[in-house]
Amino acid sequence: MAVACDGVRIPVATERLVVLSRQVLRALKVPRAMLSITFVSARTMAALNRRHLGHRGPTDVITFALGADPTGSVLGDIYICPDVARIQARQHGVGIREELARLVVHGTLHACGWEHPEDDARTSSPMWRRQEQLVKRFWLTPSPNA
Repeated sequence: MAVACDGVRIPVATERLVVLSRQVLRALKVPRAMLSITFVSARTMAALNRRHLGHRGPTDVITFALGADPTGSVLGDIYICPDVARIQARQHGVGIREELARLVVHGTLHACGWEHPEDDARTSSPMWRRQEQLVKRFWLTPSPNA
């Protein structure tokens, strides 16, 4: 698992996001995975969005689920835009750290093959419900060791 901040700053320790993604993988019973999570600027995200999805402007998260390697490891690259996450956090009345965690969970689910509809039904989809369960379980619920 690798986390990189491509010229952007995030208000959460990258190691905490690595732990979160690993927790999600364990909850999904994924024995092996090689994921990268990269935080990018709005400009870089807009270019990725246009080039790979044909959409204009930046989006919150783009995941390239690359399938599995010969050993069965799940492979994927996750790109997250903190600028869009900040806007969404304000719109939903949550903190930026929580929204970034939600996007890490969302991207990890996509890397593992989970999908959701692109319309308004996405927030009632099985993937969205699972995402919110995992965010609550691993991010919002205090650890007994804390």
